[in-house]
Amino acid sequence: MIRKHKFLVAYILVLAVFTTYVALDTFVITRVYDGAGVQTSAREEKAGAGSSGTGADEGAAEPVITSDSYKDGNISVEIKEYTAEDTAVYAAEVSLASPEYLKTALAQGLYGKNVTEETSQIAADNNAILAINGDYYGTREKGYVIKNGELYRDTADSGRKDLVIYEDGSFGIISEDEVTAEQLLADGAVNTLSFGPALVENGNVTVGENEEVSKAMSSNPRTAIGIKADGTYLFVTADGRTEESEGLSLYELADFMKELGAVTAYNLDGGGSSTMVFNGSVVNNPTGGRAGHGEGTERSVSDIVYIGY
Repeated sequence: MIRKHKFLVAYILVLAVFTTYVALDTFVITRVYDGAGVQTSAREEKAGAGSSGTGADEGAAEPVITSDSYKDGNISVEIKEYTAEDTAVYAAEVSLASPEYLKTALAQGLYGKNVTEETSQIAADNNAILAINGDYYGTREKGYVIKNGELYRDTADSGRKDLVIYEDGSFGIISEDEVTAEQLLADGAVNTLSFGPALVENGNVTVGENEEVSKAMSSNPRTAIGIKADGTYLFVTADGRTEESEGLSLYELADFMKELGAVTAYNLDGGGSSTMVFNGSVVNNPTGGRAGHGEGTERSVSDIVYIGY
């Protein structure tokens, strides 16, 4: 009887240690990877985070900047605030002389698990004119990760649809079941965003009225990116979980993107991650996403989508 009791105690201790490790490995322990998922033995120095530019390309016209707009010879950004479904929604319309000014960036300039920074910090590191949070690739073990033409992860996530940004600046929606990451690169993919779902395809809303991401609440802070028929890009964040803003469902977000003129639109990480940064300032009201984190608090994320030089 004593032996059984000791065995039970030992089993409980081992189980507790294992459970704690799994939780730490999932949410806390930082693992930096090199290339397409090859783990490095030590943390690399922060590299490539930030450029030597000052927000304007050499030869570009001196930018004209207001509280809600930016314009130079290559980049035009105009931000408007809307109210939809009792929710504050911020939409930036972006026109570019070249698609090279539409970029992504990794937290701390590193690819890995639990490598995170606030959207505003990643934006500052990269001299972003406009930025939104990305797909938070670091919370998943699968799903293509292509950032600025470099392949970091080539493991497909069955059933997942990605937004692909091609070198000509066009958007496409693909299924990871149907094409390899290597083929996407060969086809000219520069960035993939692997969150979803797709909101609008060919000008039509592609989510149902009751469709949601996993177990997410029906009304949430949201982030989305889209493109209009004339090539204008749409960066959108919606507040939520506050007394002032209820939040949007996926269907409401999709309908909003369509109303803005999006022919293709894609849902990015939402909830406490939803953040828009313009000219160094946070535009919306992020909600942090963890216990004790109130309104106006950013959640640290693994990546951003941004406009800059």
